[in-house]
Order: sequence, then C-alpha cells, then structure tokens
Amino acid sequence: MSRPVRIGIQLQPQHAPEYGLIRDAVLRAEDAGVDIVFNWDHFYPLYGDPDGAHFECWTMLGAFAEQTERVEIGALVTGGGYRNPDLLADMARTVDQISGGRLILGIGSGWFERDYDEYGYDFGTAGSRLDLLKEYLPRITGRLGKLNPQPVREIPILIGGGGEKKTLRLVAEYAHIWHSFGELDVFTHKSQVLEEHCSRVGTEPAKIERSVAWPGVESAPAYHAAGATLFTVGINGPDYDLTQVREAVAWRDRTNPEPVSGIA
Repeated sequence: MSRPVRIGIQLQPQHAPEYGLIRDAVLRAEDAGVDIVFNWDHFYPLYGDPDGAHFECWTMLGAFAEQTERVEIGALVTGGGYRNPDLLADMARTVDQISGGRLILGIGSGWFERDYDEYGYDFGTAGSRLDLLKEYLPRITGRLGKLNPQPVREIPILIGGGGEKKTLRLVAEYAHIWHSFGELDVFTHKSQVLEEHCSRVGTEPAKIERSVAWPGVESAPAYHAAGATLFTVGINGPDYDLTQVREAVAWRDRTNPEPVSGIA
C-alpha cells in the first residue's frame, strides 16, 4: 500500500522577538491540519538580519510536546555535532515521552559555520562532519535501547542531506525518513542512489519515507509521482503566515485516497 501524503510545517525560530509568537503559530498550525510541526537547529538566523532574534531548538521541542495533542514534532534537522550523541538520545526519549510518542528525531551533519564558530564547535570539513554523524548514529540508536523508561514508540529517525557516497548510505542504514534538497531531477536521481544503497545494506526502500520542501501546488504532483510523500512548508517569524500551509493541506486532502468504508 502506498503512503499517504503528509504535510509538515517548519516554524523557523528566527525573527520572533518573543516566544509567544511561536507558541501561537504552533497552535494555529495544528488547528490548520498539518501532520508534523518542525523547527530547526541553529543558533542564529539563516536569512534576514543575521543578528536578529532566535531561539534554541530542543528546549522548544519540549514546549511543543506539552502544547500539542495530535501532530508529530521534531527538528528539521538537528546539527549532528552540537550535542553528545548519548545525551541527544536521552533528550529525544524525554521529549517523546512528554509528547506521548510523537517525536521524530531529525538529524544531519551540520553546515552553518557561524553556529560552530560562535558556540565553540570544530567546524572541520564536510567530510569530517559526515564522519562524525556516522560515528554518532549507532551511539544514538544504542542509547535509545538502554534508556529507562523506553521511548513510547520506536522513534523515527529522519536524516537530511543528499551526499551520494556517505549521507545516503547512512539513510539506508538508519533512517525511517529521508529529507532531500534540490529540484525534481535531483530528487529523482538521488532516490535511485538511495535504493542502490538500500540494496547493499538489506533495507527495503519502501520503508524509507521521502521528504521534500513544499514546491507549490503546481509542482507537488510531480514530486509525489516521483515518490515524495512528506512535504514541508517553511515559514519565518515574526508573522508566521500560514497561507501556503493551508494550500498544502488542501492539496493533501485532494490527493490522498478517500478511506474505504463498509468493508468488514
């Protein structure tokens, strides 16, 4: 059976001068019918005023867990080198427990140099950051298996990135969701590369959900036809305008098949 389309929203925690604006946006997003509420894991704005208002990711996810009732929550994505991996696993387990089993553990290798420089992390190279992620993922999954109490559910791991040799191999080994970047032809090509890695490591490719940024109503059907089922709309503070989110939710509802009723 094919996966249903799901709609996420990434509430980018930048340019909101007070947290209440984000709290309100979370409430409006859940009411609008989204499936997942993401934030991101950076320490400074990625665009607009580089020294503008910004909030930290994981403390915010704990607040999301208490505030929401239905949606899944997570980071799109956690910077893999920002936290001890065993601690990150414990944080994820705790947020999953608070939320009643609704956390998605999104993670990537990191890329925004200012985060590293300002907070004292070693930026290294793209290769060294991927090597660190490769080292950390088994520690995260191992620690999740040791914690008491356990997470409410097996926490889905989302890996973001498109490196064909290293990142997609890690996706094939560890991820439940792959978040891709790029145009449709890039997504299609890298999906094929991912399937080749899955074959090598013995993972069924259909078990990995394909995730992309929302490309708009006109382009979304082509991505869906190519295998994408999770579409995430990114919105920015301080206003957190949900216009595109509502368009995406309406498209989801038109696209997903109607439930079959009357069958025993």
